[in-house]
Amino acid sequence: MNARVFGNEDAETTVVLAHGYGGTRFIWEDVVPALAERFRVVVFDWSFSAAAAKDDGGEGYCCSYYGLADELVALMDELGVRRAAFVGHSMAGMIGCIASVARPDLFSHLVLVGASPRYINEDGYEGGFEPGDVDAMLAAAGADFAAWAPRFAEAVVGPGHPSAAARFAKQLGAMRPDAALRVLRAVLTSDARGVLPGVAARCTIVHCARDAVAPLAVARYMQRAMAGCGGGGGADTVVIESSGHFPQLTAPKEFVRVLETILLDH
Repeated sequence: MNARVFGNEDAETTVVLAHGYGGTRFIWEDVVPALAERFRVVVFDWSFSAAAAKDDGGEGYCCSYYGLADELVALMDELGVRRAAFVGHSMAGMIGCIASVARPDLFSHLVLVGASPRYINEDGYEGGFEPGDVDAMLAAAGADFAAWAPRFAEAVVGPGHPSAAARFAKQLGAMRPDAALRVLRAVLTSDARGVLPGVAARCTIVHCARDAVAPLAVARYMQRAMAGCGGGGGADTVVIESSGHFPQLTAPKEFVRVLETILLDH
């Protein structure tokens, strides 16, 4: 999983940064140097990532949230990480929630960045996408992944950030098309809402004000569903006044400021 550790080995807090769909550990490269001045920082690649080391011809990736949660637990055990602050972007937020329920000793604080337990709208729930939108997205990705990837990257990173969109598109486009489609389907059709009430670790939800992937309504739903986390104190929510789904790319200085504020109160 290409784990890399930066920063002060004697730091009181270890911060584990987990990328989302289509990304790699390099999605964090604009924020790691600043965070490493104060914390011990761990980055890694999920097994589905284009950057993950594979000795099996690329077949050894996982796309289920529960399987990926097992990957995360195994990695943290191997590194000897305990009571970490876990920063999970997008799908990684839900993976961290699942892992924290299974192994609460590993996590002291979950920071869920642009996370969503369910992307499809239902009666009484706003996930952001209609079922037909998801079907169309999967069909487009399956028909011509090379053409779809940069369009998707531009849409989710948000307007006005061409260099950030290009960086994400490069990481996404390097994925094997079959793996990319399989993981995308798993993410878009997932329903992890039932996990949220069982999360006991302290939790902070970080959302951009205008996110085409996960609207603010998702963050508000998660906050209500996680009323019992943090010893019953509930989840905190921080809204970054930025657009898009990738604040670590589009607003890295503000993102670091927000993380430091959260983690120094950790």
